[in-house]
Amino acid sequence: MSKETSSASDVKTNGAIPNRNLFAYSAGIAGQNMNYGFINGWLFYFCNNVLKISADAVGLITGISRLWDSINDPIIGALIDRHTFKKTGEKLRPYLIYLPAIIGVISLLMFKDWNFGGEKAILYVLVLYLMWDLVYSMQDVALWGMLALSSPRSEERARAAQWTAIGVTAGGALAGLVPLVKDIAINNFGATDKSFFFGAALVLGLGGQLISMSAYKMQESVKSEKKEKESLFEAIFVLRHNKTMLLISLARILEYIKLSVPWAYFFESQVSYKIGGTEIGGGTTQFVYGLLTGAPGTFAQFAATKIVDKVGGMKRVLILAQVSSIVLRIISYFVGFKNIWNIVIVAVLMGLQSIPASMVNIAHRSLMSDSIDHVEYKTGKRTEGITFSMQNFATKVGDAIALFINGKLLTLVGYNQNLAMTAQNAVFMKWQWPMFILGPIVGAVLYLAVIIFVKDDKDERKFIEEELRKRRSEEVERAKKELASV
Repeated sequence: MSKETSSASDVKTNGAIPNRNLFAYSAGIAGQNMNYGFINGWLFYFCNNVLKISADAVGLITGISRLWDSINDPIIGALIDRHTFKKTGEKLRPYLIYLPAIIGVISLLMFKDWNFGGEKAILYVLVLYLMWDLVYSMQDVALWGMLALSSPRSEERARAAQWTAIGVTAGGALAGLVPLVKDIAINNFGATDKSFFFGAALVLGLGGQLISMSAYKMQESVKSEKKEKESLFEAIFVLRHNKTMLLISLARILEYIKLSVPWAYFFESQVSYKIGGTEIGGGTTQFVYGLLTGAPGTFAQFAATKIVDKVGGMKRVLILAQVSSIVLRIISYFVGFKNIWNIVIVAVLMGLQSIPASMVNIAHRSLMSDSIDHVEYKTGKRTEGITFSMQNFATKVGDAIALFINGKLLTLVGYNQNLAMTAQNAVFMKWQWPMFILGPIVGAVLYLAVIIFVKDDKDERKFIEEELRKRRSEEVERAKKELASV
């Protein structure tokens, strides 16, 4: 028996996911998030400052495109739910090996400046982004849907969710090196923004997607009863049975309504410190700040399931993360950033907040995976595709909202993309700190107003798991009898 066959057998018999499968899955998610973190964090900046498209136009065009793309996600999810690969009998895994190279090449091309200028540059980025998003959506739904298929046991899925969060953090951390490397490349090696971003897209965009192919090693261990193929409308309309997923999706969308702009605008326009005789620029400070604020949460993720148990469940983690963000951001605002010790204190405060914040996505994905069991219990259908397409849907709608807000806020404070960050007007300079540190509070309050209605009942979850185990056992026995009678 091969190692892969043995791993699949272990999961099906006792629900345990082999560590080697978890590590490969986590590495795959890290690669995907290298790609996504780079594109999501820097495409707006690239269009605005390299392609010289106005902030308002970038916000409007990219925001509309993401909003339109988000409408496609439930359709993609429903199509995935209705399809099984005949050769392997699998639902999701094949997407993880077929799609990454395509996504990587498109990512690279998005950061290539062909000197089109004006409307041609907007059209070029828009067309490539729409192509990237369509294929990325299919990969994303399959990648996260594998979480729900990784084991029939909620505790094992929670462990898998913990490792996915570690993968997300690792990928995000690598994408987070961009401002530091950008400073070094431009100041020490004479690189231009144009050449730097193409190189970064090669490493993080294309390279990240090639790394993501390792997620293919995760096995599909849950099979639902075979049903007659439903219509596309029916496959989408099954969402009505999943209140947990709908509430989480709404809360996540509302969280994006924050009165802030990307970090780079604050750090590059406001921050410059001297240590001894060395001047520390905005890009380097942004990298160190991100490192300090993210480190506590990164380490906490390795004990995430234990911390969740101590706190009292996934829902309580979600509430704690937002409440701590509100309180610590208000304190940080009054601490300020005028000298290096101020920003270090703020980084420590935000680092404390990162501990519960680092578990938010673990809680989201764990609760959504459990909700798929709930839907199967009620309807007999497994809905990994449509459920995790809503994760993508919420992210894109939220991104669209954030991009609209970014464009409008930068326009309101008079940002001029033809001037250096440090040469902007007084209104722009005045509002950078309040937007950076207080802006996210708006989204946190709106998130809390929805998430309090999510149900997180451990006893009900155990009951449903046991009932589904009995159903699947009966289905296997029925199939054996049918085969024996032939």
